[in-house]
Parts: sequence; C-alpha cells; structure tokens
Amino acid sequence: MKFLDQKIAPLGMGCWPIGGAMYSDGQSLGYTNADDGDSIRAIHAALDRGIRLFDTAAAYGAGHSEKLLARGLKRHPDAIVVTKIGIAINEETKELTFGDTHPERVGPAIDQCLGRLARDCIDLVLLHDNGLPVPQAEAIFNEMEKAQSAGKIRAYGWSTDFSENAAAVASRPGFAAVEHAMNVLVDAPRIQRVVEQNALAALIRSPLAMGLLGGSYTSGATVRDGDIRAGDSMVTAYFKGARANPHFLGQLDAIRDLLTVDSRSLVQGAIGWLWAKGACNIPIPGARTAEQIEGIAEALSFGALPPEVMETIESLIPRERETSPDRAL
Repeated sequence: MKFLDQKIAPLGMGCWPIGGAMYSDGQSLGYTNADDGDSIRAIHAALDRGIRLFDTAAAYGAGHSEKLLARGLKRHPDAIVVTKIGIAINEETKELTFGDTHPERVGPAIDQCLGRLARDCIDLVLLHDNGLPVPQAEAIFNEMEKAQSAGKIRAYGWSTDFSENAAAVASRPGFAAVEHAMNVLVDAPRIQRVVEQNALAALIRSPLAMGLLGGSYTSGATVRDGDIRAGDSMVTAYFKGARANPHFLGQLDAIRDLLTVDSRSLVQGAIGWLWAKGACNIPIPGARTAEQIEGIAEALSFGALPPEVMETIESLIPRERETSPDRAL
C-alpha cells in the first residue's frame, strides 16, 4: 500500500512498550520488562522483516521511546516515523502531564521530538489528546501546518477514537491519517467510514487488545506489578484486576479456531482480520522483543482472513449498536 506517497507493507511497529517506565500522578502508564538492548534488536528485526513504519510518541517513556527509535533507525532514513504531541513530559522524573494543548506549545514540542528522533523532518505528527474539543484541535492543526510549511513535518493527523472529531478535520489539506483503537473484539465502523470517505490512512492501535489477543493471558495469568495493564482504567478495559477481562476472554475463546485458520497464530489471525476490514488499515501492534515482532511480521505472508471466516466471526461476536457512543480504548 501507499502511505504518504511511499510504498510500504501495511504493518507498523508500535513503540509504546519499548519506552519503559512513565507515570501520571503516581500511576504507571508504561509496560514492564522493557530493555534497551532488546528494543534495538526488535527495531532491527522489524526492518529485516519488511516493516518500515514505526509509531511512537513524546509521552512513551517520557521521551525514551523516541530516543531508542533514533538509535535503531540511525542507518535507515527511509523508515517512516510517526510521533505524537500534546502531553507534557519530564524526561528526568518520567512524569506525564496531560492537557499540554496550547497552540504556542506545538512548535517547541515538534522541535523537541525532532531532537530526540535525530531527524530533520518527521513523517507524521499526531495530536495525542483523544477527546480534545474540535475548536482547540483546529488551533493545534493550524500550528502543525506552519511546521509542515517549514519542512519540519510531512503531514499531520489525530489519535482519536471519536468519529465526529475525525470527520470535522478530515478535509484539511495536510491531514493524512487517523490513529484509532480497533481489533477483532472491538470494531470501529463509524471512524472507519470517516477514514475511507476522506481517503485517509487508519493507523490501528490496540490491534492485539494490549496483548490479550496474543493468547498468553489465560483466565489465571496475571500482569506484573508496575505494568499499565495491572491498573483499572478505560484504556486498559481488556484487563481487570491484573487479569484478562473475562468478557473479552470469552469472546476470544469463541473465535480462537477461526483466527488460527490455515496455520496462523492468534496474533497473525487478529492482524489478518484488520486487513480484511479495510484496505486503509495499518495495524501498529506494540512489541518490545525481536521474537514478538518477528511473529507479528509473519502475518504479512498470510494476508487478510478469508471472507467466509470473517462472516463466521461476525456471527459469534456481539457488536455494539451504531447508535452507541464512540468509546476510547
């Protein structure tokens, strides 16, 4: 597929897990077990398997993910880098401060990302505030357009799960992509329509339901202390009490054999479901080891799930009515 006029495989590497520790008001928002050496090897393994798009954010590890990505991509200027701004960070304490969405902060935030990423130009910069009111978002995008004109970024977009937000700004000339949550357990038909109708790219976050679709978290498995999935919040609804949410686990059990059709792994089947849902979809599953990203990348050899499998999955997974409000996951 083409992304920003560059032909790439329809798969990226999410770099939240490699960022390591980060906190907000004492609550962990990072993943455990991150190791810088493993992270660099994972980036190189992704490149070796044909992945050219890497999704990060200033907030991931309070700048650490961007710095690791700079090291991993040092000899790969052709790689596409996506980052996000709108959350203030303290690189020393790893503390995140939400609501850093003043227009005058956009230019300095992009410059700081450029420095950490060791790049002259960032391919895509996203607004990281999921539910920011549209008028405030418009003011931020006006500043992003200035950065685009100055050659600091190639394009911009919004990391949002709210279809009305995306629709309100989708026609802007520099607006190229929406990043939103979606996976076989939680569909997102309304925001997908916005993306398709406006010829945008959809960067799919949480394509593996924060790891639940990897198959390791059975009903008895627990998440390590200090991991974001050990807490209870809307963004971690796939897990409850440091365990896989029984609601989602039951749905996975119902479709497990369908996802693993033709010798796919669960992960490869979950990625294939997203490709079958739309040609604009670029899943960006998170990974922190070479082994993880190698297994994910193998999905490219299988491709989209067959139509008959997709139909059966839909008959087994209850979906929310389209009249229900969008939700952030």
